[in-house]
Amino acid sequence: MDVKEINRRVIEQFRAGGPIEGMHRERLLLLTTTGARTGQQRTTPMMFHPDGDRLLVIASNIGAPKHPDWYVNLAANPRVGVEVDSEAGSERFDATASTASGAERDRLWSMLKELYPFFAEHERQTDREIPVVILTRA
Repeated sequence: MDVKEINRRVIEQFRAGGPIEGMHRERLLLLTTTGARTGQQRTTPMMFHPDGDRLLVIASNIGAPKHPDWYVNLAANPRVGVEVDSEAGSERFDATASTASGAERDRLWSMLKELYPFFAEHERQTDREIPVVILTRA
């Protein structure tokens, strides 16, 4: 499985406005981060969960032992770009990313595992704490 090729296809389908093979468009966003080492813009499709005015993304990396690259990038530079569908159509905006911690992280993580049980499986597969990232419109 070539993840880069799958991501390229998903990004293209998302931006074209039509259906996205094997995914729920209403739960998908495109996150653009700045490379921690390269300084280049990197766009990654991912699932999100709305939380009031904020959007939550989860750096589970399918339970891998390391954080996903996009998380390493936003930890180094928390200014990100977001593309998401809304009731008004496709929307692009700048956001600030922050990692939930303490009681807020516990509350959000419990809620997310209840709504999406596969995250509990990801958690069982790794020794690291899976970051819950809060995207707040800039």
